[in-house]
Amino acid sequence: MTALVAGAGGTGAGEIFQLLRDGRPRTRAELAQLTGLARSTIGARIDALADVGLVGAVADGVSTGGRPPRRVALLPEARLVLAVDVGASHVRLALTDLLGRVLRTRGEAVDVATGPQHVLGRVLDVATALLEDAGRSPRHVLAVGVGLPGPVHFETGRPSRPPIMPGWDGFDVPGWFREHLAAPVLVDNDVNIMALGEHSTLEEPVEHFLFVKVATGVGAGIISGGLLQRGAQGIAGDIGHVRVTRGEGVLCQCGNEGCLEALASGPAVAAALRRQGIDARTAGDVVALVDAGDLAAVQAVRQAGRDLGEVLAASISFLNPSVIAIGGRMAAAGEHLLAGVREVVYQRAVPLATQHLQIVTSRATDRAALLGAGMLAIQHVLSPAGVEALAAGARTPG
Repeated sequence: MTALVAGAGGTGAGEIFQLLRDGRPRTRAELAQLTGLARSTIGARIDALADVGLVGAVADGVSTGGRPPRRVALLPEARLVLAVDVGASHVRLALTDLLGRVLRTRGEAVDVATGPQHVLGRVLDVATALLEDAGRSPRHVLAVGVGLPGPVHFETGRPSRPPIMPGWDGFDVPGWFREHLAAPVLVDNDVNIMALGEHSTLEEPVEHFLFVKVATGVGAGIISGGLLQRGAQGIAGDIGHVRVTRGEGVLCQCGNEGCLEALASGPAVAAALRRQGIDARTAGDVVALVDAGDLAAVQAVRQAGRDLGEVLAASISFLNPSVIAIGGRMAAAGEHLLAGVREVVYQRAVPLATQHLQIVTSRATDRAALLGAGMLAIQHVLSPAGVEALAAGARTPG
């Protein structure tokens, strides 16, 4: 194990911190043995990490003679992460510790179509209330993770022509936050952050994973080789605008016809039921009808599952995931949606690809976006480069 970090390409404060991210206390001597660095160098690195509130001394280690060794460990709640989930009609926020554990949550109804200034202003108000409840201040926020219900250029954090977000195209979301919080801000589309959050709740580690959200829109988050895949322009997983067989003549808001979203999203299924004289306006109405045993609603949801299964069967051939999790408001229809998906997937996909494939309903449900937004921020700010930046230019809050 000697020289572990040196072999990884660096021995600064950021690399030393990676050895402490699991939360297990270690002595300076143990860290010196792991890295091959002198104990004096380890001491300087630990002091830099302590200055920004990431690590601190814990109960003394077991002595083998002489003075007991002092141990240091990650301080999970010394700094906080703000997770933000902006939906079509809501904002939800959470404070998490540095291990990604949710400490407090709060949300309210907000229409994303009212524009970025109004929506983000409400986000800031809710964040302030959360911090006050926790007895903390904005100075304790180490990073912010934000999920938005539309395409996002991840490198800049700016939405890119989001169809249900008038006024948001090109808006500098990280820049807006920087005017109010002295913390790095990571912005991604909501399906990607839900994929991260859902992936973290799986019972067994999975390297190849697909998360599908079926709600107002339809989209997928792709994890391959254990890493989230965004694609060249950040729209990897935009399966809602893949044409399906049953879509001939069905117009989509993107301007094309036959898109999956125009047939299988919550509003599309509700519209199909209205054409049969059934009062359904939203995905929630559809789910309520299914729960009440309405046969027309059950059949409509199962057909939406078949349409989704048609696209997923092709996706499985490209991506070969071992788990597909389906979330979003329509997933609350449960086995009726999954039955349609499985029917087509197992009929059309290559048998080898489905031999051990699991198609399941989301375990994290409404928590997925907040868990993922927190993880997105944590992965950035606690990376070796992120920690180096903190240690070089910041001090722990008072």
